[in-house]
Amino acid sequence: MSFENHIATLKYAFPKTIPILAGFTFLGIAYGIYMNSLGFGPAYAILMSIFIFAGSMEFVAGSMLLGAFNPLSAFLLTLMINARHLFYGISMLDKFKGIGKKKYYLIYGMCDETFVINSTEKAPAHINSGWFMFYVTILNQLYWVGGTTIGSLFGSAVAFNTEGLEFVMTALFVVIFLDQWMKERYHVSSVVGIGASILSLVIFGPENFIIPAMVIILIALTLIRKVIEKREVIS
Repeated sequence: MSFENHIATLKYAFPKTIPILAGFTFLGIAYGIYMNSLGFGPAYAILMSIFIFAGSMEFVAGSMLLGAFNPLSAFLLTLMINARHLFYGISMLDKFKGIGKKKYYLIYGMCDETFVINSTEKAPAHINSGWFMFYVTILNQLYWVGGTTIGSLFGSAVAFNTEGLEFVMTALFVVIFLDQWMKERYHVSSVVGIGASILSLVIFGPENFIIPAMVIILIALTLIRKVIEKREVIS
């Protein structure tokens, strides 16, 4: 792909990530300050953002580093927190076909927000979908690493209570969902997602509903996939 096409793809991808820029920068700053409050220098927070790149798990990892060495507990906790990415990966198998070595970074860099954009956005014909997903992924990680860097460098000079800052990501997801809802001609997928989440929340409770909800959504959308695709073709 030519340099001009790369620039065009980057220009197309960047506006899609602006809501993520706001959320990741703010929460990344909070994470950097939080790590500083635990006694870790900037290098720890920055390197964890680069190599772990799992927002909620990075917050947990900070406190775990201060506890007793227990790799099995760390593994199980990480699996519990990030098990939803298994379902993300399954749903992206078709999109990752034939895009070359970029898929290895796309797999590594897939977070909730990146998944939402890459799984729902339909790039126009002149935009290479593989490179579009790559730029969305790397931009989102740069936002997170950048926010973390700012927070960790200035954390010693800024002191405030970070409790409740996680709600920034909840608000971000609400905005993304509403934007996707307005773009949809039919709201079957969104209704399935809402229904499965509410049902799982009632049955399994707020601490354990995410994985059951993802399983229900995956099964339901698999069963009605052909119906949805047929509607899109007809419309």
